[in-house]
Amino acid sequence: MAQQARPKDIRIICGLGNPGPEYASTRHNAGFATVDALAERHGARYWKSEAGCMVARVRMRAPEGTREVILAKPQDFMNTSGGPLSKLLRQEKATPQEVLVIHDEVDRPAGAVDVKFGGGLNAHNGLRSIANKLGTRDFARLRFGIGRPPGKMQVADYVLRTLKGNYLQEFELEAQDAASLAERVVERGVQAAANG
Repeated sequence: MAQQARPKDIRIICGLGNPGPEYASTRHNAGFATVDALAERHGARYWKSEAGCMVARVRMRAPEGTREVILAKPQDFMNTSGGPLSKLLRQEKATPQEVLVIHDEVDRPAGAVDVKFGGGLNAHNGLRSIANKLGTRDFARLRFGIGRPPGKMQVADYVLRTLKGNYLQEFELEAQDAASLAERVVERGVQAAANG
């Protein structure tokens, strides 16, 4: 059996979502919302289009002091987001083990955030696309819990429904929690952040 790769220091934080204003306030854009929160916290001046992603470069606290971290939002739709991310990795000469992917997770309660390295893809099209394009599942994920749809609502309708009012406020607060966890991953490493 192939040896599982070990996580490395995170150089790229990739939030998953769908581009376009109609998706901006949806649960499926949990990754974009978290990366936007990080950009704001770390004073990203502007976003630039690189390798099919919107990219901002920031400095974050790390064991060695500070480190440049690339914040990325692939501009393909969720189920093809692996293409732009793999191009960005090639451009930056980064390995999959240096990436933290932030994605929505229906099997976690709303607002629950955690980190894991490698493992299954849980029928998440964004993760599947990334694993296919990178040729490995050995990358770190920050799972942003959005809970299950109520009643008989389809998952697709639930994750793509525009959030308003209290729902949107809650979601934005949850994105701040996810951003804090992403900072801990950069500062302390994947395993330490995963272990709390």
